Amino acid sequence: MSEKILLIVGTGPGISLNTARIFGKEGFNVALISRSMESLKKYANELKDDGIAAKGFPGDVSSVESLKIAIDAVIKTYGKIDVLLYNAAAGKPGKPTTLSQDQLVDDFKISVAGALTSVKEVIPHMENGTILLTGGGLALQPYADYASLAIGKAGIRNLAYSLHQELSPKGIYVGTLTIKGFVQEGTYFSPENIANTFYSMYENQTDTEIIFEEK
Repeated sequence: MSEKILLIVGTGPGISLNTARIFGKEGFNVALISRSMESLKKYANELKDDGIAAKGFPGDVSSVESLKIAIDAVIKTYGKIDVLLYNAAAGKPGKPTTLSQDQLVDDFKISVAGALTSVKEVIPHMENGTILLTGGGLALQPYADYASLAIGKAGIRNLAYSLHQELSPKGIYVGTLTIKGFVQEGTYFSPENIANTFYSMYENQTDTEIIFEEK
């Protein structure tokens, strides 16, 4: 199959859908993973209205088994993955001492561990592939009221660098986009601007990390 395949894990209406649209317009088939089948159908239909081939696969990133089953279904459908975007994150609001151990671990599973599971599942089906991880400014400047999310973003940044070291000799590019701002339509931090940056990372494959900030 000659079409390139983009897999988005942690699909939502903002960054994910805009990234799907930009890659789709460049000829990619798009596979979407999210917990809600209803949302997946909505996103797939929106993309199809734009002339983009898209299909949803239900999967829960907090569950290793559920995520593996979903990615396996994607592989069985398309036979390969060219680009993986991991865009899932979780963070119960609260200062560090208000968080329970379970809350912190549960959030970390979604923000970081799910990314590693996704990467490990797609690597055998990638040739000169690209792995993109959505990062955040909290990795660089933690904010006490969002301690759990900040720890997750620090984790995904760290994972991106170590994956880059491991996988670049195998011809797989790993990059993270560290978004230093609040994602909002009509601003510099619009989902469309972020999606365009992800596409340029895929095209250029030079930096392990791009800091996305308003100059």
